[in-house]
Amino acid sequence: MKRICLLLIALLINICVYAQEITFLFNRINKEIENTYAPDQRDKTYQVSMVEKGGKLILMGSTTEKAAIEALISQLANAGITAENRIELLPSERLKGKTYGIVCMSTASFNSEGGFSAESGTQALMGMPVRILEEQDDWYRCINMEGYTAWVITRSITAMTEAEYEEYLAKPKVFVNTKYSTLYTNSNTNSLPVSDLVWGNILIDEGRVGAWRKVSVTDGRTGYVPNSDVIGFNEWISKAHPTEKNIVETAKQFCGFPYVWGGTSIKGVDCSGLTKSVYFLNGYVLRRDASQQCKTGDSVDVHKFVEGTYTKAALSNLKPGDLLFFGRKAENGRKERVTHVAIYMGDGMIIHSSNIVRINSMIPGENDYYTGAKRLLKARRIIGTADEGKGVVSVKNSGLSK
Repeated sequence: MKRICLLLIALLINICVYAQEITFLFNRINKEIENTYAPDQRDKTYQVSMVEKGGKLILMGSTTEKAAIEALISQLANAGITAENRIELLPSERLKGKTYGIVCMSTASFNSEGGFSAESGTQALMGMPVRILEEQDDWYRCINMEGYTAWVITRSITAMTEAEYEEYLAKPKVFVNTKYSTLYTNSNTNSLPVSDLVWGNILIDEGRVGAWRKVSVTDGRTGYVPNSDVIGFNEWISKAHPTEKNIVETAKQFCGFPYVWGGTSIKGVDCSGLTKSVYFLNGYVLRRDASQQCKTGDSVDVHKFVEGTYTKAALSNLKPGDLLFFGRKAENGRKERVTHVAIYMGDGMIIHSSNIVRINSMIPGENDYYTGAKRLLKARRIIGTADEGKGVVSVKNSGLSK
């Protein structure tokens, strides 16, 4: 009896060791696949795990990358691991073709996970398009207009088929061109609000009614907005030009507004939310985060300032509207890390969202000196680079217009 017990214990130990080896192999291979096919989860989705059920190994999760599934199965097989594939290729078939969407709230918050307690990632404005990847517990995983993948509550999105989306694009629309407005039930300010509106919102145009504009939201709500608060969408596109002056003047409109993590609207912005919003209001769509924006547009030489010459002359290659990126330099085996972005205004001055949207000098000893100036890493020119394969897209080619 004692011998049998010892044999059973040895068998259990061997099984546990084998299971640990399988888990270790899977984790290593799975991480390699993720790093190869979806190294940045803001751009591509890959969330895969392996579980044991009824004596079988099963691959679970979801991804946007078909090639990643194929590579994972192949590499597991080469390692002697056979597992049933239940990985869902996104967009999910459970969406039944409703893989397009339009934001239907003045500002919709997108989180890192599908829950209100998850970290804020970004925002999208009313009228902006998204591609829906999957739905879980009243949350959509979406790719927004600037290519950022995150989760948003389903109530903030009107889901559509491709045909319905094309129909929406063909409808006349208006663009909110004032910081704040209100959509009212009737054409008077004493009626109940239907929704708040902010600068950059897009609504379906139902026609002018005296001093008011009747409009509708994609979720079916209709109402009236003062005609002075909106402009025809196509007219806005024709006028939206990111000149040096326009970028600086638009950025100034955010002065004194609060820093909000994940914010990309006049209600509040983080550092890259400010740059993204300012350029959007002038007709360009930028990537979401500073670490993404720093790889777009054209490089501008600021190496003298970066290397310690903290003078205006060292910034002479810059033009108003250029983006300056700050952070940690690559050293001692650590990679460069971009953590902040600002808009250059000229004459050594920047405007950025740092605790509050404010104007600072890059030059030591000057009033309002930015204490983080010496962390400058690089600069990029965005103006004039749209639709050239440099990570910057004009609104007219962004999927917002037909």
